[in-house]
Amino acid sequence: MSGRLIESLASTPALAALFSDESVLGAMLEFEIALARAESRNGVIPKQAADAIAAAARRSNFDIPALADAAFRAGTPAIPLVKMLTEQVRTVDADATRFVHWGATSQDVADSAMSLLLKRVEPVLIADLLRLEKALAGLSENHKDSVMLGRTILQPAPPVTFGLKAAGWLASVCRGKRRLQKSFRVAAVLQFGGASGTLASLGERGISVAQALSAELGLGESPAAPWHTRRDELATLICDCGVLTGSLGKMARDISLLMQNEVGEASEPGGEGRGGSSTMPNKRNPTACVLTLAAAHRVPGLVASFLSAMVQEHERGVGGWQAEWPIVAAVVQSTGVAIASMAEAAEGLSVDTQKMRVNVESTNGSIFAERAMLMLGAELGRDVAHKIITAAVKKSTEEGRKLSAVLAEIPEITIHLGPAELNQLETPEQYLGSAEAFREALAAEADREDDDKEQ
Repeated sequence: MSGRLIESLASTPALAALFSDESVLGAMLEFEIALARAESRNGVIPKQAADAIAAAARRSNFDIPALADAAFRAGTPAIPLVKMLTEQVRTVDADATRFVHWGATSQDVADSAMSLLLKRVEPVLIADLLRLEKALAGLSENHKDSVMLGRTILQPAPPVTFGLKAAGWLASVCRGKRRLQKSFRVAAVLQFGGASGTLASLGERGISVAQALSAELGLGESPAAPWHTRRDELATLICDCGVLTGSLGKMARDISLLMQNEVGEASEPGGEGRGGSSTMPNKRNPTACVLTLAAAHRVPGLVASFLSAMVQEHERGVGGWQAEWPIVAAVVQSTGVAIASMAEAAEGLSVDTQKMRVNVESTNGSIFAERAMLMLGAELGRDVAHKIITAAVKKSTEEGRKLSAVLAEIPEITIHLGPAELNQLETPEQYLGSAEAFREALAAEADREDDDKEQ
């Protein structure tokens, strides 16, 4: 992975490379090359000048540390970039130097370069999301009958199935992916407005140059107008990253809790150098969950920072858009870490159905108190039934006996519930309600996505 050690838990190798200094520089130079070519095709600058600019705009010709230092003084990397590019063009064709960056402004370079990076990021994120969806769909189907404790406020509750839990994760991932894809389409677009966002320097050829430039960069249809201080569509992408990362964080939280030794119902894949401890050989830490939860902690604050930067002044902002590069890079990379980590976890997740059953039975039937109360409520009234069952649960807990056994000793109960009913009271499969119907509905999110594509 390229990048600093301090960021090693905040990106993936693929995303770190996409947001590396070399990649960012390359994207800015791509803009300058495409701008020259688009203007040449529209008769704004000579073709010879466009060729000279393209020949000079090679990453190897630029000193990145010097560019970064100059950007700090200029308030934007675009100004020193254009100066350096102009000097490089001079070595190729001195006459072409006057056409470098013709009609553009600093923010055009910065925003369009970020759009290029985002366009390249999307398939990386989507590929990992598809892995995750496939793994979760398999877990949901394979464990549709795997009964486990429901847990509310971290305490035992009536049973659910692991298939239903996995389907819940799957549905949120599918929804997040759809939102993300839509946001990428509208956010990763050309920025080209010139000084005040009117392209006045290009006269009547401004729109045609913009259209040609957008096509040259492969950014799809040119936006209706420059968006220098209108950041809502990029903000939507950032927010959608935040929502998806939060959904992945919920999945990571669930898995990490299921991995606790005293629970032991699921575990991440292990392997050389993964999940160990520097001092405790017995440890098998939830590494993927750790990385995902770390991302889920970081991203909300970053999203808030981006939203606060939307309040920009008139036609060009003071500090607003200048704040965005590191925020966007951090949000996207954090989202990517969370997606990749959960894909790896889901693909290799071990599910211990036997331990799930043991944990259900360890409650001595107390999780079926609701069922018993409802069965009695029709005969005794809810309040009376609730009082009797509460006392029975307390006695069951204190004596370490099955709830059904305690209930079988209470005359008010045995009058209405026979031995057969009491024997079946603590059968979890008989108290799952609509769990399977809900699981199927949630799992259908992925199928609905496939149907949408076909249409």
